Amino acid sequence: MYQSQPSFPADMSNVVVVLDNGGGLIKAGFGGERDPSAVLPNWFGQRAQIKGVKPMYQSQPSFPADMSNVVVVLDNGGGLIKAGFGGERDPSAVLPNCLLRPLSSKKWVHPSPTTTTTAATSEEPMDLTSAAVRRPLDRGYLINPELQRDIWAHLFNSLLHVSPSQSSLLLTEPLFALPSIQRATDELVFEDFNFKALYVADSPSLAHLYEASRRHAVSRGAAQCSLVVDCGFSFTHAAPVFQNFTLNYAVKRIDLGGKALTNYLKELVSYRSINVMDETFLMDDVKEKLCFVSLDVPRDLGIARKRGKDNLLRCTYVLPDGVTHTKGFVKDPDQAQRYLGLTEGASPSQLGAKEDVDHSEVKENTNDRKITDLTKNEFDLTNERFLVPEMLFHPADLGMNQAGLAECIVRAVNSCHPHLHPVLYESIILTGGSTLFPRFSERLERELRPLVPDDYQVKIITQEE
Repeated sequence: MYQSQPSFPADMSNVVVVLDNGGGLIKAGFGGERDPSAVLPNWFGQRAQIKGVKPMYQSQPSFPADMSNVVVVLDNGGGLIKAGFGGERDPSAVLPNCLLRPLSSKKWVHPSPTTTTTAATSEEPMDLTSAAVRRPLDRGYLINPELQRDIWAHLFNSLLHVSPSQSSLLLTEPLFALPSIQRATDELVFEDFNFKALYVADSPSLAHLYEASRRHAVSRGAAQCSLVVDCGFSFTHAAPVFQNFTLNYAVKRIDLGGKALTNYLKELVSYRSINVMDETFLMDDVKEKLCFVSLDVPRDLGIARKRGKDNLLRCTYVLPDGVTHTKGFVKDPDQAQRYLGLTEGASPSQLGAKEDVDHSEVKENTNDRKITDLTKNEFDLTNERFLVPEMLFHPADLGMNQAGLAECIVRAVNSCHPHLHPVLYESIILTGGSTLFPRFSERLERELRPLVPDDYQVKIITQEE
């Protein structure tokens, strides 16, 4: 007998205790009973919940009664989390899928959401200069479930204000996820958050279903079959979808995504200007605001070599100083948009003459505003603006022994039945953050047209349409 063992009544002398000691929850009860008598989290700091009551998180707020049957839609990307509710067109919250540790703090904190439709917060923008980053996903797959649980708890409690135990979850999953990763995800959903139901889908099938539902004038074949090009954070997939099912045997992948493009931009800027190898979020902002896809690379390289006003591609990005502004910005947005005049049929000299007048007007306006000269805290970009997205079309320039995006699409189509080839080429759906570069669809169509038979039409559907 142990000294701390209590005395039991006579009718409890032959009790059989049933204990399911799970990694997330402990379920305990007595032999002969259908339901457990106690369910509690299997970690320190949480109190037990008796008689099947679901465990509550300490930071969980009170929820209204009309949130009892909510369907939460969660796109758990490697770079960003897009979350919302079923039936809504746009996500309610978009935030980076990571934890940050700024230089001014010793604690890991949650990043501020990029967009949110919830109650506005009065928090000041966080200074992300040289901030350390921890991500739960690596190369698109879950490697740190505990970190992912912390991020999801912050999302559900502070941003969406939803009770997981009273909601269902629609979750996106990367293609070809390992069974061990799928089991870890199921444990997060059911044992840690206690969702009522879970539906797991891959991104290509959902993108196809969305485009088929919002386009009423498409043909019957295009509504049932499409080719989804997903350029995400970690990799790029060309996935044929037939009747809302992804044809896994025909999916082709390029090990190149938004993260690799950002790293390449950091290397170029660090070699030519200043060291920005630790400025991940800063260079992400530079890539999103200044990079574009070139329609004529040799011509643009020639323009980038010019000096002064003849260089239509040169633009300046101002770094944060930590005093007057905590985020970087483009010094002259009008100057950064001059490349839009580089259309076919116009010579660079004519464009340069037109831009001389515009540039002088911009210079006068900047003098009128009396903007402080920040030449010591800025850097210029020229050919880096289009060489970074160019890697999606020519990965060999980065030393990767892989085909470009156009060849990847053709190989994915050729892996399907020949009867599907014309329908797939007529319904190419672009999704993912890396497809938002200006002129991406035009360049992809130019790359595809010589590789596709002449009697097939090529139609590319973008997210902006």
